[in-house]
Amino acid sequence: MKIVTANRLSDGRVIYAGVDNQPVERLDQASTLDDAAAEIVLAEVAARPDVFVNPYLVEVQDRSPSGRDRLKERIRAAGPTVGHSVAGGVG
Repeated sequence: MKIVTANRLSDGRVIYAGVDNQPVERLDQASTLDDAAAEIVLAEVAARPDVFVNPYLVEVQDRSPSGRDRLKERIRAAGPTVGHSVAGGVG
């Protein structure tokens, strides 16, 4: 299974393609897709550069990133890793 992820144009945050290809902010809200559907959704969100920046496919298993990029995608899903970008962080 796969999901489509990208960054949001307005603020650079990680987003996913959810129901009806609407942008969602949490991995658990992303639509999980078989290979054929994933390619279609990827093409559809790529046609919306006003929202989805550089969309791509990520392999998932039980709604968790898998495959060779699993660590990178888990970090992306968790949000910013710099202190001033996290609520309550030192800035």
